Amino acid sequence: MFRPRRRASSLAVLAAGALAACNPTVGNEAAEPPADPVDIALFSTLPIAQPEGVGMADLLSADAPSHWAVGVLAERGDWRAVDWLGEREDGWDALAETDLLILAQPRPLAPEENVALDDFVRGGGTVLLFADPGLTQESSYPLGDRRRPPAGVLLSPILSRWGLELVRDEADRASGVDWNGVSLPLSRAGRFQLAEDAGDFAGDCTVEADSRLADCAIGKGRVLALADAALLEPDQGETAEIRAALLDKLIESALRP
Repeated sequence: MFRPRRRASSLAVLAAGALAACNPTVGNEAAEPPADPVDIALFSTLPIAQPEGVGMADLLSADAPSHWAVGVLAERGDWRAVDWLGEREDGWDALAETDLLILAQPRPLAPEENVALDDFVRGGGTVLLFADPGLTQESSYPLGDRRRPPAGVLLSPILSRWGLELVRDEADRASGVDWNGVSLPLSRAGRFQLAEDAGDFAGDCTVEADSRLADCAIGKGRVLALADAALLEPDQGETAEIRAALLDKLIESALRP
């Protein structure tokens, strides 16, 4: 299991400074380090835990390239990449000790994974979801390769259970959306709407930021969902610092009681 440990660095402070420079309304609270480290599980098809074309041996070397989001997760606490939700055949449960589950353009979930995810949230877990119906991030893997991130996320069963529907507007060309004083980047993003036929198990959901963001209280837990994954593109330099600050702000919001 690939499990990078928490490391002390100035990434969060640098990123917060970059965000404040571009979004003066953010203030200084983002520059404060997290008071309580959290246990994070990352479930994603995007090249975050392992960049495309980089083998495991190279990944563990000191000079290995890394996605900028890795630094954000490491600043927040211990994190690990997982490839299955719930208990595996060997008895290990990816969600057993998880405080925050980040679902970033995940592959379609098996029925038992949908059940495990729903149980995790209703039992008090927190989910930060990036669900992009029209992924624009480039991939070196050809179409049909199982390693290639899906062009459109397929999460209808669990979203419907929570009372949400993800829709895509082919004509939408919005490049950003204002949210809590900052601008989140968008690229062929979708929108969330409340399901008309939501059942008894639906959460208490609201949509905001031009319907790009859904915030749901479900049982004892919470789901904060963004209908796009453009924020997680593997940029470099100043742009990466700004994106890091935005991701950290989303994590902070998701974890806030």
